[in-house]
Amino acid sequence: MIDAQTPLSRLPTETVQTGTVLLQRSVANNSVIFVDKGRVALGVVGTGADRATVEHQLGVVDGPCWLEATAAVLNVPSAVDAVAQTEVQLRRMPLDEFRACLTTCAAGVQSMMFDIARAHRQQTDLTVSRLAKDAESRCAEWLLSHAEASDTGGCAVHLQQRKRAIAAQLGIAPETLSRVLRHLRELRLISGSGRVVDLVDLAGLRSLAGSSSPCECGLV
Repeated sequence: MIDAQTPLSRLPTETVQTGTVLLQRSVANNSVIFVDKGRVALGVVGTGADRATVEHQLGVVDGPCWLEATAAVLNVPSAVDAVAQTEVQLRRMPLDEFRACLTTCAAGVQSMMFDIARAHRQQTDLTVSRLAKDAESRCAEWLLSHAEASDTGGCAVHLQQRKRAIAAQLGIAPETLSRVLRHLRELRLISGSGRVVDLVDLAGLRSLAGSSSPCECGLV
């Protein structure tokens, strides 16, 4: 495993003040932060003048610890914003060096770390999505992620679960889900009723869900 002392002892220590933004959601980093001392809040920050305030907090971490190591293991941008809650002493390890350290682990250990990282990332993405997006955005994202190619050459979603179960996944009430689907039909983003929902305007749905949202039917 990565030694928290030896590889890091060669890296300079940096001190940052309370309120410093250490990580930003969806922003790629070329280094991985190790917090020696101090507390860091994780979550979704505000906008504008509140950029240094965690508006929706998922949790806090206290040093010594790696900060958002899951993103580094998977080589993807951070899933959360991270803001120093106290004065923080940290070290930055180049991402390439961090990932090189992973390759020194036994194959079975590497496989386990990647499996844990993927599961953790999926859960974090779901939680952040509920915090950072409104009901319509979440619903659009869900539809895109469950889309399948239809016989007519378009995309459709087969609602194999009850609306109550789908609403629970989205963190909304079943009544809210029904209202959102009705509104999406009024906007002509989707059509159909019953167990099959046709995705009429994929670009519109993707814009509503967020530009990074994929469509599983492969047409977006």
